[in-house]
Amino acid sequence: MDDCQFRTAMGKFATGVTVIATEVHGEGTHGMTANAFMSVSLDPKLVVISIGEKAKILNKIKESKTFTVNILSAEQQEVSMIFAGQKKDVEVEFDRLDGKPVIPGAVTQIACEVSAEYVEGDHTLFIGKVTDITIDDEAEPLIFYSGKYRSLTTI
Repeated sequence: MDDCQFRTAMGKFATGVTVIATEVHGEGTHGMTANAFMSVSLDPKLVVISIGEKAKILNKIKESKTFTVNILSAEQQEVSMIFAGQKKDVEVEFDRLDGKPVIPGAVTQIACEVSAEYVEGDHTLFIGKVTDITIDDEAEPLIFYSGKYRSLTTI
């Protein structure tokens, strides 16, 4: 299989859309849109994110040893596009959760401390120990499938 075929096949898995954020002292807050996120363990509470070797945020997370996962709501497609680099010169305000930057209005905000990192292929997997969490039970998630934003429908 070629790279295009592999990417197309992986795009057939519907995912939520997240913004991964971190903050480096003296450099401010950095964020990146990502869908490579999952829970790992309930005891202890762990999640994993996957960051590409060319992503600007990679070394920021390595330095700060912290990150947040912000699961975006259906109304936050523009936020996703900003952190994906598709919209330029737009400022985003951050709230705080356990002293870490989070996106206001997200369905869920998860604050983490890096507990381990593993380089696999062209990505680094960061295992995050969850230190705090907020949930908006009223908001619907933003969905990404086959290269396009989607929303949930009840069947």
